[in-house]
Amino acid sequence: MTRKTILAVIAAMALIAGCATMMSDAEVSKKSLQVMKSSFKERGQAKLDRLDQDEVQAACSLYGTPDKVPKDVAQRLEQGQLKAVRYPADGKFVGDWKAGETIAQSGAGKQFNDDPTRPSGANCYACHQLSKQELSFGTIGPTLLNYGKLRGSSEETRKYTYAKVYNSNAFSACSNMPRFGHNGILTEQQIKDVVALLLDPESPVNK
Repeated sequence: MTRKTILAVIAAMALIAGCATMMSDAEVSKKSLQVMKSSFKERGQAKLDRLDQDEVQAACSLYGTPDKVPKDVAQRLEQGQLKAVRYPADGKFVGDWKAGETIAQSGAGKQFNDDPTRPSGANCYACHQLSKQELSFGTIGPTLLNYGKLRGSSEETRKYTYAKVYNSNAFSACSNMPRFGHNGILTEQQIKDVVALLLDPESPVNK
């Protein structure tokens, strides 16, 4: 997007905001979406449908931050997202932690210039610390050092960890963590491998 286009979008959004007192929230949202869709152009696998929000995204946009989401709304969203989690048909939640480490370190996938036929990464290190050896990691999310060592590897823990990676909003409405399974970012096997990275005693996470 060019600088001129960005300025045009900002000006349009400001105009909409200025008229907000005369428009309903639904009207403001509709016009905002129209402005964005007129400004963004499809490129590669990045299509305009990425601007369409589901119930969770719409609620999170409305309230802004997780702490501002009303408790009853948060509970309703979490319950709905938990029901939508698709667990492995074979009942196995843990894969290969070495493959999980590769996935955690990869930020590829879903961008317009990525090959859609190749698997996406989870880019876990962008938000979490997972190993003592990693020198560069994000702090948006909590440290995951000793995740498995602290929680064990019971059936309940394995199932919870799988669901958490699949859809974090099932446990924390408006979480910043991507809904990896829900949005098709990671495959079932990839999620199993990430679970293994978190739980396997041999994983660098638990060393």
